[in-house]
Amino acid sequence: MTTLTYAARDSKTMLRRNLRRVVRYPSMTLMLVGMPIVFLMLFVYVFGGTLGAGLGDPSGGRTEYVNYVAPAIILMTVTAAVQGTAISVAMDMTEGIIARFRTMAISRAAVLTGHVVGSLIQTMASMVVVIGVALLVGFRPNANVAEWLAAAGLLTMVSLALIWLSVALGLKAKSVETASNTPMFLVLLPFLGSGFVPTESMPAGLRWFAENQPFTPIIETVRGLLMGTPIGNNGVIAVAWCIGIALVAYLWATKLFSRPPIR
Repeated sequence: MTTLTYAARDSKTMLRRNLRRVVRYPSMTLMLVGMPIVFLMLFVYVFGGTLGAGLGDPSGGRTEYVNYVAPAIILMTVTAAVQGTAISVAMDMTEGIIARFRTMAISRAAVLTGHVVGSLIQTMASMVVVIGVALLVGFRPNANVAEWLAAAGLLTMVSLALIWLSVALGLKAKSVETASNTPMFLVLLPFLGSGFVPTESMPAGLRWFAENQPFTPIIETVRGLLMGTPIGNNGVIAVAWCIGIALVAYLWATKLFSRPPIR
């Protein structure tokens, strides 16, 4: 077999290992899926009436707000799910299994590939669950098949970028506890963007940050694809952010993984 064939076989083995870990620890998956659902219920049923009335539509209320906030909650599902990736990578690094893998005749790239692909599958499944819940509470997208596919493609790009970033954070962390905390800023960024309220309603300094951070163009693009709102140049900016984050995170993760073991 060729080197590429060996790498593909080893990656498949590592993917199976990580999927079995997901099944073995369902509480983590439930927690990562449950957090976006809790936020969805909170913002729709507690704050939705007031926030929806402030969006400018005469009808206002929860009906309009659930359509506004659902794309942000879908993206928050990604940020919550990839937190589990950092924890899994840190567990491998601190429990000695990576040191064991280094002594075995397996592709080094396969170890990270297994984490990334396994996390991507878990993340996409989580998004399906959250979208289903959003539909149950009143989310009514008007997207056609092509727009749904475009939104799914962008969300996949976002997921891959953030997964590689979480892999790097997990490799960098000194402990599992640290790895569970360092990706928390990803969960907060949708709140500091256009995810829950329009950026026009924010103070000048915060508005500048909200309009120039990566999550705002991503949310606006997903919202535009699903709800028909204007996208403008947000689509191009969103794709550029995804490619940039993925490239930097991939290079950072592979550099950290290739360093001599120190723990």
